[in-house]
Amino acid sequence: MIVGKMAKDEADDLLPDKDAAKGFYAKYEPKEILGRGISSTVRRCIEKETGVQYAAKIIDISNEPNDGADDHTMKDATIQEIHILRRVAGHSYIIELHDVFESSTFIFLIFELCKNGELFDYLTSVVTLSEKKTRYIMRQVLEGVQHIHNQSIVHRDLKPENILLDDNLNVKITDFGFARCLKPGEKLFDLCGTPGYLAPEVLKCNMFENAEGYEYEVDIWACGVIMFTLLVGCPPFWHRKQMIMLRNIMEGKYSFTSPEWTDITEAPKDLIRKLLVVDPKKRISIKDALEHSFFQTVLWDQDIAPLKRSLSSNSRRLSRISQLALELKARSFNARKRFQLAIICVRAVVRIKRLHTTPETMSANVARTDPYRIKLLRKVIDGCAFRVYGHWVKKGEGQNRAALFENTPKTELKHLYVTNLSR
Repeated sequence: MIVGKMAKDEADDLLPDKDAAKGFYAKYEPKEILGRGISSTVRRCIEKETGVQYAAKIIDISNEPNDGADDHTMKDATIQEIHILRRVAGHSYIIELHDVFESSTFIFLIFELCKNGELFDYLTSVVTLSEKKTRYIMRQVLEGVQHIHNQSIVHRDLKPENILLDDNLNVKITDFGFARCLKPGEKLFDLCGTPGYLAPEVLKCNMFENAEGYEYEVDIWACGVIMFTLLVGCPPFWHRKQMIMLRNIMEGKYSFTSPEWTDITEAPKDLIRKLLVVDPKKRISIKDALEHSFFQTVLWDQDIAPLKRSLSSNSRRLSRISQLALELKARSFNARKRFQLAIICVRAVVRIKRLHTTPETMSANVARTDPYRIKLLRKVIDGCAFRVYGHWVKKGEGQNRAALFENTPKTELKHLYVTNLSR
């Protein structure tokens, strides 16, 4: 009992002073920590009245000066973020701010809970995404960004870590800490964001005194970087020397030469080329990006299960197509077999069309000499590298995933190493 009480006291110490935020603790029950930031902690919490789960972002403002010397305090930044979150609220692909509590030492932001976590974490678990999944996610990201821009807001920090996935793997854009409201014709000049996702015009503002500034197009550039990363599992401009990476961004220098690109069709490459244009005036708009051929769903990408069910004679409610099929069947004409034959023919044509992008079959000789060339083995190798090294170690300079997250040592491997030494 004493040990249990001590554990409870230690757990309570991790929570903010309850007397300072009675409103939050009266309405919600905090649970385990989901993540930590420099001055904030995210916890899962449960609304006591409804039992609904939420994510509570607890921001510590206790160490900030009270003399008003600094105009850009954490409290001011949080208030501005709350204002922006409420302005963009109501869209399916934007995180929903459910509640806000404030005390003299903490600010509590209550968000909807996205159980599948960050898009970044999902990417590290699957290594790369197929064109179909990339299409599904990028359409939602672009529609979400379009809504943000329609509210005269620029996000400025779009990246896989700031895109959450709900229970159905639908996108939720989050973290509006760097977002700003723009007046008509207004330009921004400050340098902020994540290096690998910065647009060239943002870097110019930090390098040249006569820079023109930037606006909404920086988010479109970031979408291009995200799409590139989803398809092949590594960012387009990364280099272990940051100055070279920044130069690559300024010049728009990237390539489709890595082994992963051999399996990818021309449509996504074309869209990436139009998203990653150095001149923001020539960069594709979000409206035109959503109308690009990459997002035009074709017959073989559609789910034909509903159509099959409608043709089933066991269906209680027969559609007009079903009735016609039954009439034809009564005349010794088997419409279902003809339909199945048509589907087989369409699939055959599609496979022939995609022959040049079809991954080569597993070969023992190739597996021995160049295993990284085979798509299936390549994903296994990348997955093993992540488990062993704690970061993506890929072939070639441009394929290192260290740009995506910090290289942290694995506790399990340390334990195994110590155990082996003791033996």
